[in-house]
Amino acid sequence: MSKFIFVTGGVLSSLGKGVTSASIGAILEGMGYRITLQKLDPYLNVDPGTMSPYQHGEVFVTEDGAETDLDLGHYERFTEAVMTKDNNITAGKVYFNVIARERKGDYLGATVQVIPHITEEIKELIRKVKEDKDVVIVEVGGTVGDIESLPFLEAVRQLSLELGRGNSMFIHVTYVPYIKTAGELKTKPTQHSVKELRAIGIQPDAIICRADRPLPRGIKAKIALFSNVEESCVISAPDLDYIYDLPNKFKEEGLDRIIADKLNLEYRNSNLGRWKKIVNILKNADQSVKVGVIGKYTELRDAYKSISEALIHGGIANNLKVEIIWKSSEGVDISEIRELDAILIPGGFGERGIKGKMEALRVGREEEIPTFGICLGMQMMAVEFARNVIGLKEANSTEFDPHTPYPVIDLMEDQKKVSNLGGTMRLGAYPCVLKEGTKARKIYGKSLIHERHRHRYEFNNSFREVFESNGIVFSGLSPDGKLVEIMELDNHPWYIGCQFHPEFKSKPFAPHPLFASFIKAAALRKGIS
Repeated sequence: MSKFIFVTGGVLSSLGKGVTSASIGAILEGMGYRITLQKLDPYLNVDPGTMSPYQHGEVFVTEDGAETDLDLGHYERFTEAVMTKDNNITAGKVYFNVIARERKGDYLGATVQVIPHITEEIKELIRKVKEDKDVVIVEVGGTVGDIESLPFLEAVRQLSLELGRGNSMFIHVTYVPYIKTAGELKTKPTQHSVKELRAIGIQPDAIICRADRPLPRGIKAKIALFSNVEESCVISAPDLDYIYDLPNKFKEEGLDRIIADKLNLEYRNSNLGRWKKIVNILKNADQSVKVGVIGKYTELRDAYKSISEALIHGGIANNLKVEIIWKSSEGVDISEIRELDAILIPGGFGERGIKGKMEALRVGREEEIPTFGICLGMQMMAVEFARNVIGLKEANSTEFDPHTPYPVIDLMEDQKKVSNLGGTMRLGAYPCVLKEGTKARKIYGKSLIHERHRHRYEFNNSFREVFESNGIVFSGLSPDGKLVEIMELDNHPWYIGCQFHPEFKSKPFAPHPLFASFIKAAALRKGIS
């Protein structure tokens, strides 16, 4: 029988429930248990695919093509678990399913209500991911006390009761602020948060306390007393230099034994060797490279969360620290670009900031700075090359200029027939065949790869010949040869664009080969061998 861990949050958002849940997963995997994770999001969008990155950070894409919450990226980076569309449930999806059933008459004339219909749907969606898993970790989004989260909290309360004692537990993530003028940590926000949680029928089994410093024993004892938990179950989670140290920190606090005890699991000493190795490299690497990320959402770093983490993973692969220099594509300073060891142009939608991206790409191409274009970044590589090397000055993507005489980036013919924009998206994992003798083939070390996509426009095949005659190598194609997946510039140290998002498959213990190679090229430019 699968066991369940329900992770809730209190006091305020952005406490790190996602990283906490992922770290719990890492600990359980280190103990030899099969796990999966699920995120329950209280917003009414069916998925985050149409939401601005400023609203919700990046959209993480799963193997099966689901557009999901960025926390699923944490789940995959910290564990071996592979996320699917079933691992992210939104209130929008829940209500959509229930209303669709009501319209079909499935409820036999009943009055459809939050309880039992919405809560039963939530419980069914949670149960759906448990197959063949020893432990399911369910993160409830939002903050306790928010009206939007109530149906989810009620559903997990009911589910815990149905599962029976010893088959589920609640972990509450809360905040313990340090008040500088008073010179002390304050427990009252945590007390109120737990009180709110208990008022709806949920008693936490453990409390993870976020703070800017470790909690002294007296603070832990006070929280335990007022929250009705054992003192040993009050876990200190101070700010860390590296998030990948969190599994180690939780083990030091005894969270692995607490979970085993509360869930009646056999205790096995959690093997966290790889996490200690990762943190050791991050702490002790004595050389670094500067990588500029040129994008239009750089004010909100979560918009590029998987990109920044994959760059760090590339540093781990080369025993280097990576200093990420965030540059807005709406005001590119060429002199600053020239000082970088490498340039990365990430994906995105819309025309804003395109000129700045292309100017950075031009500098990277002409001055032989290692340059990486991802998704829209690759498309802008094509447009910049067409304009400044081939001489097609009006070349563009039809996303930005539907009437360009040189549509080097365009919709495929079958896409143009689809009226629903969502139907034109290429989402999820697709195969790619790598050409022998190319940089991409050497980097991957194999001929067939599968990478995740999230885009609508493609390279226009009618321009392939003129690109190739001017030095571009199309090193990765779809198996039928119709779609360009990777392009690289011949006679350049490292100038590669890919139509897919390699960042979604990178892990700290398994850095993505493209990012590892990219950082190595940055190191060579800096003179680090």
